[in-house]
Amino acid sequence: MRWRNDDWLRPWESGDPMHGPGLSYNQWMQRQRRNEQEGRGVVFVMEHRSRIVGQISLGAINLGSMRTGIIGYWVDQCQAGHGFAPMAVCLLADWAMLDPNGLHLHRLEIALLPENERSRSVALKVGARYEGIRHRYMFVNGRWRDHETYSLLAEDADGGFTRRFMARHAMP
Repeated sequence: MRWRNDDWLRPWESGDPMHGPGLSYNQWMQRQRRNEQEGRGVVFVMEHRSRIVGQISLGAINLGSMRTGIIGYWVDQCQAGHGFAPMAVCLLADWAMLDPNGLHLHRLEIALLPENERSRSVALKVGARYEGIRHRYMFVNGRWRDHETYSLLAEDADGGFTRRFMARHAMP
């Protein structure tokens, strides 16, 4: 599915300028497993009716005094607009911040390219707070790009992010 969505996702694709061309799938999987083992990141699939519809990740995890992480997500082009990304962000935030078995993070960030309207919509739907522009923040599609940043704090959603999202977006 990721390869099928390559053209759809390419404008938003981050990379590491020090590692040259992209990683193979096996290299990427090895890196993800190492990040999980070291507590630096975790990747989940978004699933609907037993089919993968996207991916959500929590990376740059910093425990200690900051207790932060950065959320990334993408959705299959055929599934875009059905609310999978906002729901996944809420579920991830509830686990990472509020779940007794989670990471007990205090802050989650979403960084997005200013022209990425769909991603901004996700951040706004989950109630993330706009914090401003980070100049030359991330290497995307071959160059350093400015990003809008949004945050979620543990105290932002009394009772949980998923509960708040469902209450705001309930069908009449």
